[in-house]
Amino acid sequence: MTDSVSPAFDRSWLAHLVCPRDYGVLQLVGNALVCDASHRYPIVSGVPIMLIGEVEQTISVAADSLKASTRGADDVAQRWQLATLSLSDDEKRGIIELAAQAGAIDPVAAYLVAATNGLMYKHLIGRLEQYPIPELPLPPGKGRRLLDVGCSWGRWTLAAAAAGYEAVGIDPSLGAVLAAERVARQVGAPTRYVVGDARHLPFAPATFDTVFSYSVLQHFSRADAGQAVRQIGRVLRDGGIAKVQMPTRFGVRCLYHQARRGFREGRGFEVRYWTGRALRQLFSQTIGPSMLETDCYFGIGLQASDAPLMPPMLQRVLRASEALKAASRRCPPLIGVADSVFVQSTKHT
Repeated sequence: MTDSVSPAFDRSWLAHLVCPRDYGVLQLVGNALVCDASHRYPIVSGVPIMLIGEVEQTISVAADSLKASTRGADDVAQRWQLATLSLSDDEKRGIIELAAQAGAIDPVAAYLVAATNGLMYKHLIGRLEQYPIPELPLPPGKGRRLLDVGCSWGRWTLAAAAAGYEAVGIDPSLGAVLAAERVARQVGAPTRYVVGDARHLPFAPATFDTVFSYSVLQHFSRADAGQAVRQIGRVLRDGGIAKVQMPTRFGVRCLYHQARRGFREGRGFEVRYWTGRALRQLFSQTIGPSMLETDCYFGIGLQASDAPLMPPMLQRVLRASEALKAASRRCPPLIGVADSVFVQSTKHT
């Protein structure tokens, strides 16, 4: 897949963006957004880079994205923004090789697939033949505005657009967001993207009817997760819905991973595991009335729509997960042993 002409920044979206430091009004000055306090946010290929350099980042690619936003794209690595991707050197070389073949699948998305979809998708790395766009677990959008927090290459943002939402994705990785923008153009999805931090969302209050997030806040410390949930509440309108995926402490696969690290608390970008009670308390106190529902068993990221992409053994795992998911609707205690759950909250002032 070759990169087509990059889009210009959509000026109509400026009314919904604010400075993530002080929430001040922004103006378009040259190729950057600037607030009254002179905080400046560059625009790369039509995408505003709204990270805060002076705060400790939740992931190293955020700092790399800030550096990359001040450089040109003089070589292949910079053109694909490889330094801003959480991938190995071998995988980055694979992106360059795949890009040279000019195939139908975006090379960055092809190599990010396991990072976004879960470890059971490792067999698809660099071999993706179709985009694994899941079914959004929300009602039809009917034009409502949705924010996808931690969008990466945009699979859930695209799912939201397909469901009728005005979809916006945000992620700290410039390379992933530019891939999301390319894929959206390729498939004809009307989406917007921002490079930013979930703890400092650069949007005006009550901008969104719905906020969705998958496989993101699980990597945050308890304090950072709390800050991100507060930000989600701030950008939601009254009565709006937040739906956030989180891993549980008592799922079979989650217990396995906790045991491997001696049941210590996560460090850095490692996954943190939550009890259902702690999740309900955090989201209820921060956003509003909250409930849990099952996402999947035996791992994180398993989606029924991806069955055609899986080998027979993993298809059997997926069918077992779906069977338990259906059973959890009739027997709610089963939610407590799911590996992955959604926390759904209704914004209440």
